[in-house]
Amino acid sequence: MTFIREQEGGLVANFFATLGRFTFLTFQALLGGPGILFRKDSRQTFLQQLYIVGIGTLPVATVVAMFTGMILTLQLGIAFKQFSQELMVAYTLSFAMLREMGPFMTGIILASCVGSAMAAQLGTMKINEEVAALEMMSIDPVRFLVAPRMWALIVMAPLLSFYTCIIAFLGGAAIGYTQLNVPFLQFIFEIIAVAEVKDLYVGLFKTAVFGILICSISCSIGFATVQGAAGVGASTRRAVIYSFLAILAGGYFITRFFYVI
Repeated sequence: MTFIREQEGGLVANFFATLGRFTFLTFQALLGGPGILFRKDSRQTFLQQLYIVGIGTLPVATVVAMFTGMILTLQLGIAFKQFSQELMVAYTLSFAMLREMGPFMTGIILASCVGSAMAAQLGTMKINEEVAALEMMSIDPVRFLVAPRMWALIVMAPLLSFYTCIIAFLGGAAIGYTQLNVPFLQFIFEIIAVAEVKDLYVGLFKTAVFGILICSISCSIGFATVQGAAGVGASTRRAVIYSFLAILAGGYFITRFFYVI
């Protein structure tokens, strides 16, 4: 099956054609998940992507999460200290990280580190006609290339989001102890006490959706690459930008759905 064909017509026609290809690619990759376990090549790609998404992004996620927790705690502490409510910092940090900031930061990190690499790799394969070669051999490029990447993101993105929240809590507790005179363990216990199971599973679900969006956007743009090396660079840039926008919009609608007032 050929994914990308030059589109003729107006902007609206091109938009709906792109949306249709994006939706078809997403569902086809999701349905290709069970086949990953039964094909050796797909299984190897899946394991490799698990390492890239999970272990490969840990250093960046650790630094970003640590300083995010520290900055949020410091800024909130300055405000709440005026009312002698330093412990409210722990409550606010718990809600902010589990509901929004943890999934959002994870999505941004994955879009920058993983999504850009996917777009560049598949774009290079498209330029070198490797995708066409797979089609000539009756190998579905979506199931062969996209499905392992998408399911690796679905599995690892929630785990990375949970790890990000833990590191942010530790960073916040360190600032609470050194700057707000709140005992370290008390800060952590207050975070745990106020945290709700719903906040956790909504955040994990949100991150899994972000993983699907990042993979679908990056891969579809990668398959649409033209014009050689310059086209690969342009595809990588578009993949990151569109992934950022999708994360922002998707985060709002998921929050609106689960926390409707």
